[in-house]
Amino acid sequence: MPELAFFTRVLDDVTASERYRLAIEQIKWAESLGFDSAWVAQHHFHRDEGGLPSPLVLLAAAAAQTSRIRLGTGIITLGLENAVRTAEDAAVLDAISGERLELGFGSGGTPGSFPAFGLEFEDRHRAFDDNFQTLRSALRGERFGATDNLLYPAAPTLAERLWFATFTPPLAERAGREGLGLQLSRSQPRTAENPEATLADLQHPIIDAYEAALPAGARRRVSVARSVFVADDGEAARALAERRYREAPLARFVLGDQVDTLERDDLLRKLDVHVGDVDTVVASLGADSVLDRATQLSFQVHSVDPEHPLILRSLELLIGEVAPRLGWR
Repeated sequence: MPELAFFTRVLDDVTASERYRLAIEQIKWAESLGFDSAWVAQHHFHRDEGGLPSPLVLLAAAAAQTSRIRLGTGIITLGLENAVRTAEDAAVLDAISGERLELGFGSGGTPGSFPAFGLEFEDRHRAFDDNFQTLRSALRGERFGATDNLLYPAAPTLAERLWFATFTPPLAERAGREGLGLQLSRSQPRTAENPEATLADLQHPIIDAYEAALPAGARRRVSVARSVFVADDGEAARALAERRYREAPLARFVLGDQVDTLERDDLLRKLDVHVGDVDTVVASLGADSVLDRATQLSFQVHSVDPEHPLILRSLELLIGEVAPRLGWR
């Protein structure tokens, strides 16, 4: 049975300080409902993409107000970080949280953010590789180069809680080969050759590549994210989702001018979002064959982004009614 995770993108339409307060309230609510983990993403500079450049800082605040729920990053763009400082911050957070930290990394991010850190987007894979090797060695308790320096505080078990996010089978193969957890997105681009591919069509080969590369005895960890907004009034929820997507730059980036012409059901389907009342969402998620292969299901209300009380109610309906009907609790 998969673990259940809540993913907040910190996108409430309020000030930054209120965004962070609401995100922590959502994480606390998720813990009270029984979610296994809560995750946040890192985004630099652009408030409409997530508005959280320092995820470990926010998770430290969440750790102080929770006791059980695991806390994760999905993702940190590691090529834009100092690997030693990231390892130190992560080790401190893991210590004060009672070893509840999960670290997800990726090489991507917003292309326009890279020059501010002295890098070009084309160098992202090299920068990630260099920093990841340094960070992983530090967490394992190895010395920094030719020095006598070791990571303090030590966090040897954290090296077993690393994840890698990717859209492609070759990078999933690498994640498997290195024994990392695999993080799959709530949506991903279709190719010009197969614009009508389902998300399952795209993600099954990624999981196949990951599993084939896992060393014997390595623990299989596959986290599958999905956008889910469950509401008592399904029609109102779908109307809200339609209205938000007609106006959202993200939807227009993915679908172009189709955003203006697609019928509501086609719009939501092409954006890979599960919206409606309990019955509708149960049927929608139940048809997603990738979920059967997940060891963790990660649910976010982004990118519908309803108001805070509706997010709390969505989480309540998801874990209290949707999950049991699909055999997840």
